Formats: sequence, structure tokens, C-alpha cells
Amino acid sequence: MVTGNQAKTLKNIVSNKIKSSSLRVLAVSSGKGGVGKTNIVANLAYVLSKQNKKVLVVDADLGLNNIDILLGLNPKFHIGHVLSGEKNVQDIITEGPAGIHLLPAGGGLQELTQLDDEKKVVLMEELDQVSSGYDFMIFDTGAGISTNVTYFCSAAHETILIATTEPTSLTDVYALIKTLHMNHAQKYFRLVINSVGSESEAQLIFRNLTAVADKFLPNVSIEYLGYILSDPFVTKAVRQQKAFSQLYPNSEVAQCISRLAQKIMSEKQSVVGEEQSTLFWRTAFSLQ
Repeated sequence: MVTGNQAKTLKNIVSNKIKSSSLRVLAVSSGKGGVGKTNIVANLAYVLSKQNKKVLVVDADLGLNNIDILLGLNPKFHIGHVLSGEKNVQDIITEGPAGIHLLPAGGGLQELTQLDDEKKVVLMEELDQVSSGYDFMIFDTGAGISTNVTYFCSAAHETILIATTEPTSLTDVYALIKTLHMNHAQKYFRLVINSVGSESEAQLIFRNLTAVADKFLPNVSIEYLGYILSDPFVTKAVRQQKAFSQLYPNSEVAQCISRLAQKIMSEKQSVVGEEQSTLFWRTAFSLQ
């Protein structure tokens, strides 16, 4: 079991390192599966890398290897090997298109779906060892409100939520916001609406969600970050196991991702509160 002092020490080490670094740690999550979250992460990482940003994608949907399959990669090792002590993070980093670096999650590993505190510390220390070499670290979390999902969202500088127009997507992303706010003191969220017909449709969905949040979670701030159009090129790229921004860079959906990446890159630092922007693993543990 991790003691309060051990967690404090680790958090202070990482916090001090991050304060002097330009690294931005993004957690990309969703209330439910099937909303295109991993596809957005893969394409965002691709576009950022094409802009000469050093990007590490952590497949944080532990126990399910999604993003490596999406990108047509076949890594030999995964995070399970790190947590077992067989490998370190540097050993398992896999290079993807445009020089993206990826930490694979490992497929079919039930023991990874609920990390205990000691394994979280191991992963924290390992990520700290490589963090200084990157401009962006992106956690592609699982869906829902499991302890793994809330852990990675709480650990990041910023939480980007992906939703669609489906009512279940909106209710589930609201449930995630509520959980992260009530149990992990998160106040700032950024929202991307995926698979829409137009930006006006995305804006309407955003307004509907924020209206509910403003009523029941008055201390929560949700920012509209952008939208991704529904486009047949997305399905075509998935079938070819490539990023659609790589195969169809001039498509409308690729332009949506490019605008999203440009907005993120134009920000000099995290846009969330000062306290959150300077703490990396900010609420990963309940400190005494």
C-alpha cells in the first residue's frame, strides 16, 4: 500500500519537474465507448507530430490494445510488462506515423483494468523518467467512470471530453464530469463534439450540455474546444488502419482535426486554472 508520504514525495518530484517544462499532459476521455475518442487521439497526435511537436500517446484503456490496432502497429511489449517489472517505459515505446511515440496498453489483460495504488506509482515513476523529452503526453483513457479512467483524468493537466449527438453519449459524459468534480475536485473540462453534420449542430449540443451542468454543477467550467464532422473518409481510414489525416489530409474531417491541433498549439500553456496547470499527478492519490 502506498503511504501518504510516499505519494507526496513522488508528486513533488514530478510537480517540480513539470513546472520548469513545456510538457502538456492531456487526458482524452468519454462517457461511453464508440464515440470515436481513440480515432481523434490518433489523428490529433499525428497532426501535432507533423508540426514538429514531440508527442507520446499513452494507451490508457488498459487491458485493451486499441490505438496500436487503429494505426496498424504490432508492438511486442506493452504497459503490462512495465507494471510487472519486466521492462521500463523506454523499452516499450513504439514509433508510429509522423514519429508519434506510443505506449501500448496490451490486449485481453484483465489484471490491468483496475490498477492498485502500487502499480499507479510504478507507472507514475516510469512516465516521469521520459516526460521531459516530449511537448505533449496524451492519455487515451477508457470510457466510463472506472477508477482507471478517473485516475488518468485526474493526473493530467487538462481533460478533453469527446461526445456525440447521441443522448446516451451526453448523459454519460455528464456523469463523468460529475464524478471527476465530486470525487476528484476537477472544475475545468474541454469538450469536442464528434460526428456532427455542421458546427451549428455541435454548438447546439454544447449549449444543451452546459445548460444542465450550469444548473446542477455551478462550479464546473466546460469549454467548447471544437467539432469533428461526420465523414466517410473516417471509416475508410479505419479499414486501412491509418490515420485519416495521413491518408486524406485535404478532407473536411482532417481540416477539423487540424483546427483543433492549431488551437491547442497556439496556447502557450494549459488553459485551466493555475493550480491545475502546474501539478501533474494532481489528485492521483488522496494525500494526507
